[in-house]
Amino acid sequence: MKITIINGQNHKGSTYHIGRILADKLALEKDITEYFLPKDMPAFCLGCNQCFLVNESKCPHYQYTQPIIESIDNADVLIFTTPVYVYHCTGSMKVLLDHLAFRWMVHRPNGSMFKKQAICISSAAGSGMTSACKDMKHSMFAWGVGKIYTYGVRVSANSWNEVSPKVRGDINLKTDGLAKNIKKNNNKVRPPLKTKGFFLVARMLNKKSGWNEVDVTHWKTRGWDNTTRPWHHK
Repeated sequence: MKITIINGQNHKGSTYHIGRILADKLALEKDITEYFLPKDMPAFCLGCNQCFLVNESKCPHYQYTQPIIESIDNADVLIFTTPVYVYHCTGSMKVLLDHLAFRWMVHRPNGSMFKKQAICISSAAGSGMTSACKDMKHSMFAWGVGKIYTYGVRVSANSWNEVSPKVRGDINLKTDGLAKNIKKNNNKVRPPLKTKGFFLVARMLNKKSGWNEVDVTHWKTRGWDNTTRPWHHK
């Protein structure tokens, strides 16, 4: 099982450690790829629309986005982590998600997403984990990820070293449960009705005229405007 972890911060705080605990329960070190933001994606989206209207390779920040996109596409499981910043995900996580807007179902989704699993993880000393996870889950859904989990943790500490044994025990139990479910669903993922419904709405839009010619061609070449569906397992 291949894992890609996208960390919404450069430092290795509580949220990072929770993501790693889960990843280590799912795969060997050689099968885990990590990215840290903003180090691995330091530039804001410029709104130039080149990814939408021409190709994602025309993004002025393609040198940063392409390795991350390839890693996401090659992974079986995606782990997105962010500490809570003013009740939401970090700005650096939002920057990455902005760059991947062309991957939304109404534009050019990647068919492999519908068979993947993703986990959105957030922690805070106090609260805000639900909204921070929702920020990431929104894009996961729009990409078509087949099964999405969220895990928010109140660590009641300012650093991982200060997290109490009880909280660490709870984290261990929760990640055990997540790992068990992820392993059980590996290679068996089918997206829920809500995701399929959104796909069919996007199909209808692209079959009529789409947002642009690039999107319409993307759908046609994959047969999605007809009867082919990306979640069908061979």
